Amino acid sequence: MGGVPGVAPANVLVIGAGTVGSNAVKVAVGMGAQVTVMDRLEHKLVHLDEHYSGKIKTIMSNEFNLLDELKKADLVIGAVLVPGGRAPIVIKRDMLKIMKKGACIVDVAIDQGGCLETSRPTTYSDPVFTVDGIIHYCVANIPGAVSVTSTYALTNATIGYVAKIAKLGFKAAIDESASLKRGVNTINGHLTNKAVADSLDLDYTDIDRGL
Repeated sequence: MGGVPGVAPANVLVIGAGTVGSNAVKVAVGMGAQVTVMDRLEHKLVHLDEHYSGKIKTIMSNEFNLLDELKKADLVIGAVLVPGGRAPIVIKRDMLKIMKKGACIVDVAIDQGGCLETSRPTTYSDPVFTVDGIIHYCVANIPGAVSVTSTYALTNATIGYVAKIAKLGFKAAIDESASLKRGVNTINGHLTNKAVADSLDLDYTDIDRGL
């Protein structure tokens, strides 16, 4: 990734500047790669640019810029995630033909359907496949590779919500916590997460009516 004297470092393209994308940028920068990150939200790019003091390249996400960056990329991290919904397809199959043969794409969004047209879920026992000369890594549940660390991280993020529900009861807890309320998917047999409902083409009921 970082190259050696006389050999250029790898070009890493991260698509999506959310939590997953930002951590991918952190790892790639730490390994010495040349990193480009794309997102549709300018404030996320501004934050990363300021954090890395210009050591990375930030670009607005659109098809023209994506095609230009895919030509140069050795590694692409697809971190385009929609909370609760299916990930949008951002890399079509015909785009693979402009990439370097042997380049690799990691589809982190595979748990939500994947952000590549050519993606399909893989496992740690058989993690990669090749399409048009491009290596695809589409392991579902990537955090499972570091199960202890990921379990503690998930527990740290959720224990506060569990404690609040245990103390107040479900209805009072979601009335008091807007973030907890946004995470409710079903109530009394009603689907209350619009992104999930839309992705499954099912009826949506808002939380208050579901109660």
